[in-house]
Amino acid sequence: MQPEMNLRILPRTVQQETVDKLRLAIFSGVFEPGSRLIESQLCVQLGISRPSLREALRSLAAERLIDLVPNRGPSIPALTWEDMTAIYEARELLEVEAVGRCSLRIPKEQLSELEKALSAFAEAASSNNSLARVTTAADFYSIILANCGNPILEEIHRGLVARISFFRARSMSLEGRAQQSFAEMQEIYQAIAAGDQKAARKASRKHILKAMAAAKESMESAN
Repeated sequence: MQPEMNLRILPRTVQQETVDKLRLAIFSGVFEPGSRLIESQLCVQLGISRPSLREALRSLAAERLIDLVPNRGPSIPALTWEDMTAIYEARELLEVEAVGRCSLRIPKEQLSELEKALSAFAEAASSNNSLARVTTAADFYSIILANCGNPILEEIHRGLVARISFFRARSMSLEGRAQQSFAEMQEIYQAIAAGDQKAARKASRKHILKAMAAAKESMESAN
């Protein structure tokens, strides 16, 4: 006799799916920076109730992907060069340290997972799937952060992942940038695999600075 399985869908599942879909829509540029979100339209598009939508919007506001202004409604934050610079500076501080520490600590089985994540990004980089590029790049870094030996560093970085991904999507919209990113990430992986902390830090810093330059170029071309 087969055991019974509870197949009931919880409201939390609907909310999380809503958050995921809206997050990906923001990353892919469906909503322009500075634009307002019309709740009634989103409810129809997503097929959900207004309370479910508002709960999802609060989650996205916590990730700083949308602004919730009283008496004005939700909107996509307007991009400024100052905001972008602050994010990339924080990213450099966190990721260079994490990559260096990871090169000295990552176990063999996790190194294999990192290689798989890099391969997944390589496949995404050669496709036209911008969302896959963003998610696979985030997966690559999540493995590095999880193996840096400092859970607080990982926790702080996790709070920036959504905004990092937002700018990453913009930078990778430039022709050829995804392939360049792969080459840079491959250099990071090789240094980690070799246990070369100095080379790992150098490769990580180089990658972030080039990503920042690409994001700036993308931002300027959009204006």
